[in-house]
Amino acid sequence: MSDSEYWFCLTHHTVEGADGCRNQDRLGPYSSADEAARALDKVQERNQEWDNDPAWNDDGPGSGDGLADGTPDS
Repeated sequence: MSDSEYWFCLTHHTVEGADGCRNQDRLGPYSSADEAARALDKVQERNQEWDNDPAWNDDGPGSGDGLADGTPDS
């Protein structure tokens, strides 16, 4: 770990260095404070891309939801 790594804290909504909150409560590491500050924007962008990606579409038959034929899996 280096001094040039930054995280975005999900608890405090702030950019932190290595001595911040525990890792399970933050996103990163990022190589700059500016990149860490954009963490939630990046998450939203990726979620939108995945939601619109046909390879990741979970709404169709065979999606594993157990309702492809209208009945739940037993």
